[in-house]
Amino acid sequence: MINYASIVFAIAAAGGLFLAAHTLRDKFAPWAVSLLHAGLGALGLGLLVAALLQGASQIVLIGFAILLLAAVAGFFLASFHLRKSLPPKVAVVAHAGIAVAGFLIILSQVF
Repeated sequence: MINYASIVFAIAAAGGLFLAAHTLRDKFAPWAVSLLHAGLGALGLGLLVAALLQGASQIVLIGFAILLLAAVAGFFLASFHLRKSLPPKVAVVAHAGIAVAGFLIILSQVF
């Protein structure tokens, strides 16, 4: 499960880079890519829940918690999009940093 979650998060991260590039250039990111990014993140979290229920290590739980925090930050960013305004760039960078930290922790259990 952790291997599949890592693959899903890697694809979501590619979409996240695309979204962040738009936002950091003061452009609205395409809503469809935002939804795909969110959906892949949710799928990855679901796969981690399944792994945790099967007895994954404490480190996976820590990575899951950090990625859950990144998801909350993602909802915050999406709220700006819904209000038709650009989010603060610091929030975009913080969301990305939190997500990368969680992803690296999960990835450490794969290799």
